[in-house]
Amino acid sequence: MTEQKPGTDVAALSYEEAREQLIAVVGRLEAGGASLEESLALWERGEALASRCEEWLEGARKRLAAARDQPM
Repeated sequence: MTEQKPGTDVAALSYEEAREQLIAVVGRLEAGGASLEESLALWERGEALASRCEEWLEGARKRLAAARDQPM
């Protein structure tokens, strides 16, 4: 699993990188034991990563729709 690097720009991540980091964040939150401050930071990072994944998926949907609409 890819380790989250502090300061890593979420916008620069590939879908796979963002998804792996999101899985790691969720795992850390579910495990508990983090301070409130750390939990909030993890939550915010997770939200940003989820948005990045959605951007990639929406882009893929648009490309597929455009490809289907083009005559062969």
